[in-house]
Amino acid sequence: MSAYELAQLNIAVMKEPLDSPVMADFVANLDRINALAETSEGFVWRLQTEEGDATAVRPLGDETLINMSVWRDVESLNKYVYGSAHVEIMRRRKEWFERMQESYVVLWWVSKGHRPSLDEAIAKLALLRSAGPNEAAFTFKNPYAPPDAIQSRSPASFDDACPAN
Repeated sequence: MSAYELAQLNIAVMKEPLDSPVMADFVANLDRINALAETSEGFVWRLQTEEGDATAVRPLGDETLINMSVWRDVESLNKYVYGSAHVEIMRRRKEWFERMQESYVVLWWVSKGHRPSLDEAIAKLALLRSAGPNEAAFTFKNPYAPPDAIQSRSPASFDDACPAN
């Protein structure tokens, strides 16, 4: 059992204000998709106000929505994002959000029980954007194992010295 959990941040720049008709169907699905996340295997925590509203948290400006959560592992988050009804909403993101040229999703490991701050999450996104995927800030496409994962040794090659000598 790992002593780490997976944190994630994703951001999206809205085409219109959240209360506009363009965003109505997105808003209408928020409670359903958030409830799906919270009942998904491996879900640990998500950023939200005391009223349960994550869309009210706007550290990157009024037009940018953020989503930050913590999961047991990459597999759990991946299953929720790409293997549940959440994918239906992702397929429609062009209707509601601007196309982003830079990375808009970042994953990183946190100690079990740690809840990342907004500053921490934004710094991880900046690190990913400046340095590319690395063990401190990575993506689904280039995931890293938790720091306490047992690294498998490669099998001995013929160039290895005989351990009996």
